[in-house]
Parts: sequence; C-alpha cells; structure tokens
Amino acid sequence: MDKILEAVVMSSYSNNVKQGLVRRVIEASKQPMDSEQCWSMLELSTKLYLTGDTKYKREVGKEVLEVYGHYHPEEFEEFFNVRFLLSLLQEGYGPLGKRSHYVLDYIQLGLQFVLESPSANSIFGLLRIEVLRKVCERPSPKQCAKISKLLTQHPQCIPTGKHQVLFCQQLIRCIGHFQCISEGEEDIMEFLEQVNKVSGLLQRIWRTQTSAILPSLKELFTIISSTEEQEAPSNALASVVQFVPLELMDGVIRNLTNDDSITDVQMMMAIGRMIDWVSWPLGKNIDKWIIALLKGLAAVKKFSILIEVTLSKIEKVFSKLLYPIVREGALSVLQYMLLSFQHSHEAFHLLLPHIPRLVASLKKEDSNSATSSLEQLAELIHCMFFRFSGFPDLYEPVLEAVKALPIPNEDRIKHLLGQNAWTSQKNELACFYPRLASKSETGKIGLINLGNTCYMNSILQSLFMASDFRHSVLNLTEGNSQPLMTKLQWLFAFLEHSQRPAISPESFLSASWPPWFTPGAQQDCSEYLKYLLDRLHEEEKTGKRIYQKLKESSLMSQAVEHHCLNKTLIEKMFGGKMMTKIRCLKCLNVSSREEAFTDLSLAFPPPDRHTRGSTSVLPVEEIGPRFIEPPENPSQLTESPWIPRKVPMAGDPAAPPALVETLGFQEPGEAAIPSSGNAVGLEAVKDPLSAFGEQARAPKDSRSVPDLINYFLSPERLTAENKYHCEKCASLQDAEKVAELTEGPHYLILTLLRFSFDPRTMKRKKILDNVSIPVVLKLPVLVSPEETEEVWRRGKDRAATGSSFTSVVYDLCSVVVHSGISSESGHYYCYSRECTDTVPHGQPRDGAPKPASDRPLDFEIQWYLFNDTRVSFSSFESVSNVTSFFPKDTAYVLFYRQRPGRQSFLVHEALAEADLLHGEPSLHKDLMEAISKDNILYLQEQEKEARNRAAYISALPKSPLWWRDFDRDKDDDNSSGGCSPAAGGSGSGSFHGLVF
Repeated sequence: MDKILEAVVMSSYSNNVKQGLVRRVIEASKQPMDSEQCWSMLELSTKLYLTGDTKYKREVGKEVLEVYGHYHPEEFEEFFNVRFLLSLLQEGYGPLGKRSHYVLDYIQLGLQFVLESPSANSIFGLLRIEVLRKVCERPSPKQCAKISKLLTQHPQCIPTGKHQVLFCQQLIRCIGHFQCISEGEEDIMEFLEQVNKVSGLLQRIWRTQTSAILPSLKELFTIISSTEEQEAPSNALASVVQFVPLELMDGVIRNLTNDDSITDVQMMMAIGRMIDWVSWPLGKNIDKWIIALLKGLAAVKKFSILIEVTLSKIEKVFSKLLYPIVREGALSVLQYMLLSFQHSHEAFHLLLPHIPRLVASLKKEDSNSATSSLEQLAELIHCMFFRFSGFPDLYEPVLEAVKALPIPNEDRIKHLLGQNAWTSQKNELACFYPRLASKSETGKIGLINLGNTCYMNSILQSLFMASDFRHSVLNLTEGNSQPLMTKLQWLFAFLEHSQRPAISPESFLSASWPPWFTPGAQQDCSEYLKYLLDRLHEEEKTGKRIYQKLKESSLMSQAVEHHCLNKTLIEKMFGGKMMTKIRCLKCLNVSSREEAFTDLSLAFPPPDRHTRGSTSVLPVEEIGPRFIEPPENPSQLTESPWIPRKVPMAGDPAAPPALVETLGFQEPGEAAIPSSGNAVGLEAVKDPLSAFGEQARAPKDSRSVPDLINYFLSPERLTAENKYHCEKCASLQDAEKVAELTEGPHYLILTLLRFSFDPRTMKRKKILDNVSIPVVLKLPVLVSPEETEEVWRRGKDRAATGSSFTSVVYDLCSVVVHSGISSESGHYYCYSRECTDTVPHGQPRDGAPKPASDRPLDFEIQWYLFNDTRVSFSSFESVSNVTSFFPKDTAYVLFYRQRPGRQSFLVHEALAEADLLHGEPSLHKDLMEAISKDNILYLQEQEKEARNRAAYISALPKSPLWWRDFDRDKDDDNSSGGCSPAAGGSGSGSFHGLVF
C-alpha cells in the first residue's frame, strides 16, 4: 500500500485525481493490517511530512499519520519512540544540508497519540531536556514560535525546577536576537505573531511559577544593559515586559536603581533601549515601566543619565506620535520626559522643528486618537512655553500651529510642572547647565542662570551691549579702588574675549547682590538695575574714579570741562537732569527744583485718558513743553531770549503741545507695522526723515512709549488732598506741577511701570497692555542760556536760537522683556543691538556737528536675543511683535542711546578724544592672562568631556533614522490602506520602521 501511495503522490496527475486516489488509500488504512505494513506507511508518511517539497505532499503525510495514530495506536506508539525522537531532534531528518524545518511540528502532531502510552513520561523527559538545548542554540523566531506552540499545547514538556528558570532566561535571550529581515507587511505580521507566541509561553510559565519572574527580569536587564553586543538587542523584548505583573514594579525598580554593581553606562544603555520599545506595537504597560525607571533614576539623583538619555531619545519618541498603534504609550513617555526635564530648554527645543508638521498630520488624520493627542500635546507645549519663556523667534511657528487648540490655565500648568520635576531642590541641578558644544553663531556669549538670576543676566547683557559704557569699563585702569566696577570690567572682558559659550556671573552676583533680595527667588530687574547703577556711582563718587583724567580740550569751555571732569562714569553715561516746577494757581508764584536721574519710570495713563495717537508730528524747532509763567528770578531763565514772557496755561487752547517725537520704522524688507501713535512705516516714504510733519494714526486704545513719556511730562493739577503748600501764600493752594528735561542722558533708560500692588490679593499684579516701541525717539530738552550761547558762539544752527527747547534724538538699543504675570515670578530676557555714531567723529572742529535728525538711520544694525545661556540673531520685527504672539511677554526696561547733537556734542567729542568710543580697549595684563588661562582650561574641559561622553554616547542605542517617520509622512500623503500614517504607518517600509 505504501508503494501505491508513493506512486500516486509522485505522479503527474492533477491534484483532483490524486486526491481521489489518496482518499481510497487512506480509507483502506483504517482497516486492520500487519505491523510491517503499518511501519512502511508510517515511514512514508513521515518522509512526506518532513521532506515533502510541496504543501500537498506534507498535507498527505499529515493525514496518513493522523489515521494511523487513531486506528493503529500500538504500532504508532512503537514507531514514535524516544530513540526516534532523540534522533530527529539532534540529527534532524533528510539529507545533510537540507534538514527538515518541520521536526517540531511533527513531534507536536505525534504527541497527541502517545499521551496515554507507557512511554509518554520518557518522551516528556526527553523533550524537557531537548527544548532547553534548542533555545540555547538561539533558534529563529519561527522555530522558537514552534517550540512555544509545542510547550503551550503540552505543558508537561516544559522544563522544571532550576531548568525552568534557565529555560526562561535562555528564551529571553532568544527573543533578544529576533530580527525581521523582510519589510513586507505580511512577513512583519507573521513575525509579530511569532513573538507573541514566545512571550505568551513566558507568561504561562510565570503564572504557574512566579519564582521564575525575577531571575527572568534580571536576565532581561543584563541583555539590554550590555555594552559588549555588536548588535542592539531586538525591540521584541518589549513583548516580555508587558506580562510582568505591575505589583512587582516598585520592588524591581528600587533594586535596579540601588544596585551599586550596575554602572552608569550600563544603566544608560538599558533605559535607552527600553525607550526604543515605545515603537513596539500592541505592547501593554511598556510606557509604565519606562516612566517608572526614569522616576527611579531621579529618586537616586542619577541626573547625568537622565539628561543624556532624554536628549538622545526624545525626538525618536516624539516621531512615534504619527502612529495610532503606539501613540498612547509614546505620548505618555514624551509627557514625562518633557515635564521632568525642567532645568534646561534643550529637550523641548529639539522638538520645535517637528511640532508644526506633527500637528498638521494629526489634524489631517481626524480621528478620536488624533484629537485627544492634539489636546494633550497642546497642553504639554503650553507648559513648556510657561517654563521656558523668552524664545519668541523659536516659538512663533509652534504657537501658530497650536493656536486653535485649548490653552490650559496657569494652575493646571503649575500642577503638571510641580508633580513631574526630577527634584524639588533647585540647587541639586545647578551643575547640569545646558550642553553648549560651541560658541553661538552670533559670536556673543551667554550668561549662566544661577537660580532665578535671569533678571540680572538680562540687565548685564543690556549694559554690555551699550558699547560706549562697555568700552569705558574695559578701559578702567588697574588699581582703581573700585571693587564692584572692577568685577564688572572682568565680566565684560570675559563676555568679549572668552571662548566659552556661556560664563557664570557668580562672582559679580555676590558682589552686586541687593541685601534685601531673597536668594533663589525671582526679582525685579529694574530694581536691580537702579541698585547697581547707584552702587557704581557712589563707589566712584567717594573718590575711587574710573578715569584719573580726561584729555584737556581747547574746544571745551572751562565750565563745561569742569562739569565733565566732575561727573562719574554712571552720570556721564546714564545721568540726566529734570526740572520740576510747581506754580501756585492763586499767586502764580513758581518754585522749581532740578534733580538728577538715571532712569525715567513711566506710569500708564488711566484707561479713560485719551492717548495722543493722532497728534501731528512737529518739526524739532517747534516742539516745546507746556510752559508755566516763570518767576521774577533771573536764575529761572526769565531773561532768556528763547522763552516768551507770557505763556498760556495748559488748559489754554493756544498752548503748544508738549509731545515726544518718534520714528517707528521697521527693518528693511519687513512689513511696516505702526510702532507708536506717531510712527511712520518705512515703506511710506523713501527718505525716513522726510516723514516729519506727516500724520499717522495708532490703533484705537493702543499705547506707545511716546504716550507714556508725554503723560509723564504733562502738567499735573494738585488739588483736594494733593494741594500744594505755597510759601508765598503761606497756605495750601491749588497748583500745577510740570516736569521738564534739562539734560538728556547719553543712554536713556525707560522703565515701564507694569507692576502695581493689588490690595485684594496682596500681590503685585502686572499690566499686560501692549506698548509699541519706536526705534527712534525724539525728546524735548530744555536748553539753558549758557548752552544756547555756546552753540551760537561755535557757529551752530542759528535757527535754534528761536526756541528754548531742542529735540534730542535717541536710538533704541536694548529692550528687557518680562515674561509672566507677576514680578515675583516669570522670566526675563532681552533684545539688544550695538548703537554707535553713524558718522565719523573726525569732523572739522570749527564746523557744526551734523544735526542728529539729518543723520541716516541705522536700520541695518543687527539685533540679538539674549536668554541666559542662549544667544541668537533676531530683528526689530521680533521686538515689536513679541507681545502680539505672547501676551505675557511684555517690554519692561528700554535702553536708548543719544545721537550726537547740539546738546550732546561736547560729551561725545570729549569721549571720542579720550578714545573711549572707538578702537579696541586694551586690557591690563592680569585680566588678559586670566582670560587666556580660562580659554585654555575650557579647551581642556572640552577634551575631557568629549572623552567621558564618548562612552555614554557610544553606549546609547543608535537610532539614526528616527526622522524618516516625518519624511514618510510628508511623502506618502496620498497613500491608503491599513498601513497609512493614519492607521499606523505609511506603506510596508514605514511599518517596518515603526516596529524596528
């Protein structure tokens, strides 16, 4: 009968004909027959099943074996013996080099017919040993799946005792070697099914033998933490973790993170590979284990590991949000990684280029999963905006992408940031500054934040960018007996010449620290600036001058020369003077007092006060403040030919407007945006200065810097409780007070008084009104008779003699921005540019200086954005629009530099003669040596860090192709089917990239 069956199967008949003939043979096999015939048929069917070259032959062999197992059990048991099985398992079946791949299937098929036989236990014992040997040989995923299927169906064959633990460990090692070579979708699905069968076997064993779990996990950690493997272990190991009971998590993580035998490199390798598991589809609880290990590392303060792993893996995790099949787990891991990485903006900033495309993709997907993920992602992004404010140029595209999504309230943001931070102790992360491989492309150097010291950093960078002041400080002579100014000189010198990307201002902070400031708390940058300038001024004023002498100039009158020589550097650079006059409305007596100032604090007009958005811009000569009838005293300029004797009151319609002029021009090539009530767009006129005399309307209810200055300079009525005590009347009288600028500072500092005390909350609240900032500002400054006479004597513009006021032109050079809603919190950063004179100083000494209003405007000067350690290029457009995009980011302190003009000509010329404004300052020897040594030290530190990080980086699992997820999403917009981006991939190749 075996000959007949073999002839039929090997014949060239059609399968239908063969099937009929085979059916007859099989029916005949159900009848009683001798043992010899049974053996012949069992040998033939075994041969067909194990070596058949077609599926049909193997099916015939299987069918015959099943018939003989049912109808001839004794012969089958005799044939299916231990010796035969041992030969199959150890030597295989078939010719050498073509061993059968179906041995395990054959054994599984035959086992069902010998379960009750006397030889069953012997067979089970053999298989327990052989399956352990098989897994030690690292079989393919397919063979491993067959072993798992065999043992799942016949658990009597699972190794027992100590061999069972070893079997689990070796099975995990097998999984670690699994690789799916094919990129076809069907092959990948088959691979996933094979992995699930193997991990399912482990789950079955662990359920019945929980003592095998911890040794199995220890083996798993050994595999993923190994630094010796040539190839990274397979992500299929993720399928193992999903079956570990969560109640064991705390103990496992605690043991791992407290095990001193595990090196940092091994731990970094392990957590890096675990994070790669987020791409494993259908895995449960993988994200929980990853987050638990990250938290465990934070608990034992392994911050170096956390930082390196986060920065190397966060982009890959983010890319997996494209795929719904792994999105939930990836988003959980991403949320923890970002919310815990609060010491630096680096991790969040790595994602900024990718966020708009991901948001667009999720919106296009339009599924419940995508909608939910978008809302969570938007919440996460706003948390990062709140934590790392001060990067408007970087955040603008992201803000535009998520503008239609819900915005969490501040309490929710603080809650999320508070519960996820690695540590509540700020000083524990003080040494982990942002990684800065090299100097900023701008060539500028940042300042390290020493714990809420951004208020100081922004002020110091603004002062450093005030080039006249910087040069003066750097030219400070050695042994000047001014300790604070000397520290500032060293800081400026390092900012100018250091090779470091950022330097620490710790020494200067300790020296300039206001005694009432709370360490580690956010402070008011304006308050710090006032204190700093006052300290520097008083230090020099007591005899410790920066300059021993200014070169005598024959062009300077003795009075002016004496005046300049007696000024401190702070007075020369930032000092101005203001005359406050009060006129009694009964007797018309006027009292006046001149005061020095280093900054003007500008209050916001009441909401009902109309802003001067439509006032005409008058020529310089026609600008003048509202006058008060002067007294009889000649010292009060009564006899000045430039002031009319009878001046109308402020309420008189004939009173000339006391307005500040502006030039609110935009950078070349940018859209013209009104920057103030009197701003004129650059595109409106070819010659910017020809814009004077034009009218421009500001948006309704808008504020501008000129509005605030005009409000500051406008007359104030003193009535009711604020009545003025008139000495002449010897009683309280209604009066009018007005302020006039009598000397414009070289650098004009304006502080916008945005913080006011709220008695309801007992806190200082912030005025969030957007204030437009002009790039050029003209202030009316009172010209004294002596100065007017000096100008006339030197042959200057005689038209000026018709007015007692002149317009002083200022160029914007720095804007300190506060981000937040309270002075006790938030963040400071600043925009700055270096403003210098636009014409050479070498003008003929007997000629007039070119009027400031006739000079070309420096719109080409580069703007920079200073945000602690980060320095980047920026533009005036960014300065103007920052509050429009980020309502909590508002201009707070402004620095303007005066252009050389009638009033400032003598000071500019004196500084130029002293070679303070031009030419590179020469540093004294000690300072130059300190900078040189530090630069060498920095290079050595870089070399050492590179060596140390090489071990970390080389240890981290490589994931060089994570960006392809975004590329595929872009290229495969028209793809369809179950593996499109919306369904978990984009074509078979994309699905392969997702899993592996």
